[in-house]
Amino acid sequence: MNALALAKKFYKNEMKDFHTYLYLSKIEKKKDIKNKLLGLANIEKKHAEFWKRFIEKRGGEVKDFKLGAFRKFSINFLRLFLGSVYMVSLFESTESSTILTYYDFYENYEMSNEEKEELGNIILDELEHEKIFKKEKKLLHAENIRDLVLGMNDGLVELLGAVTGLSAVYVNAPIIVGLSGLIVGVAGSLSMGIGAYVSVRSQRQVNEGARKRLSIVFSLSSERAKKEVKEKLEEMGLAEEVSDEAAEYIVKKGKPENIIPKDETNERRAALYTGLAYILGVFFPVLPYFFAPTSYIALPFSILLAGLALAIVSSIISVMSGISIKRKVAEMVVLGLGAAGLSYLFGYIISVFFGASF
Repeated sequence: MNALALAKKFYKNEMKDFHTYLYLSKIEKKKDIKNKLLGLANIEKKHAEFWKRFIEKRGGEVKDFKLGAFRKFSINFLRLFLGSVYMVSLFESTESSTILTYYDFYENYEMSNEEKEELGNIILDELEHEKIFKKEKKLLHAENIRDLVLGMNDGLVELLGAVTGLSAVYVNAPIIVGLSGLIVGVAGSLSMGIGAYVSVRSQRQVNEGARKRLSIVFSLSSERAKKEVKEKLEEMGLAEEVSDEAAEYIVKKGKPENIIPKDETNERRAALYTGLAYILGVFFPVLPYFFAPTSYIALPFSILLAGLALAIVSSIISVMSGISIKRKVAEMVVLGLGAAGLSYLFGYIISVFFGASF
């Protein structure tokens, strides 16, 4: 892609962020968060103006960007579901890719010295964004938002497949499908929660053990400690020619064990978020089976509710990963419904083969 086309894409993204933060600031009730959102909007507008000047200087034109009704609805829904700070946390998860893209442009495309300096400052602005809501995110445990979203997604997809397959067997007993779905859902929720707990706790224990080991080595031999620190730094990607000098400096300062990161993720909270989110995902495909007279009637409503929930979850994931919302929604809904279709086919084959239809 040439420089002008990339710049137009960057301009559109910055304007989209500007209008999103501005809209959030208008509907936010808390004054301190409102002011921070407005500050973010102004920063994004400044970035957009840079790309506009860049494009117009090279004879290009930019189109005005406005938030559509669907995007406003999505913002309102996500804010209601997550809150403004969580939403911004999700937006920020795309900043690393933006920074890398801008830096690649900075390094490889022709610009004036003044433009280079301004783009450099924009990259530094992007690096600072994650600090704006640091206090609020710590209080609200925004680091667990991925557990919430991905846990709900797993519950949706797995239970939609389960109840769809059971519908082909228990045609006239939808309550059995619903109860079976709940049982599977509770078991899956416990499994997901325990898995999250064990994973986070194990990682912390590994890191704590490594820190203690390095601390012991340091107390017994500074030379051995230097060697250990050097190896750790190189494992983290530091060049060999730099790691030796850095290791010597770290050992000299007296706390080499600090190079091993401290994981502040709470395993109990991670387990709770993941487990509850999974159960929430179970609710959508299972609910119709408790009210419909047959599984055939319940099935389309189950698919509809699960499809809507998948669209919402995939919208959140698309924001987290920085990809097109439409593409991610289409991908997840198609995959989820495809899995449901295959599950139904499997259930139908089982019912025909074994004559097990109720």
